[in-house]
Amino acid sequence: MPHAEGLALPAGPAETPLILAPGKFAMVPTGLTIALPTVFEAQVRPRSGLAAKHGVTVLNSPGTVDADYRGEINVLLINHGDAPFPIRCGERIAQRVIAPVTQAQLVQVDSLSSTDRGSGGFGSTGR
Repeated sequence: MPHAEGLALPAGPAETPLILAPGKFAMVPTGLTIALPTVFEAQVRPRSGLAAKHGVTVLNSPGTVDADYRGEINVLLINHGDAPFPIRCGERIAQRVIAPVTQAQLVQVDSLSSTDRGSGGFGSTGR
């Protein structure tokens, strides 16, 4: 039995075929809706084959589908390749991973504890 964690997200029906031109992005409907328990999210992730073979990937990866969202799942795809990419109804365009979510309680404080790193940001810990 395969142990694939990602569930395929197919392109949904469209009035006209979608051709994703090089360098362009588009919101692609899937025709799917889901209802998740409140302690989970669905992550929308790229498919490695589309990225490796065609340069097509999920622009806001990973996208998040919140537990209280009840609309259609859409996938924001971008074509980093050098050729137009046709998106056909039913074609697997992304994958969905269901993951638990920890909801933090934020508390406002006047100061933070110090660390060796301090406020060092991008690139501050090495190359």
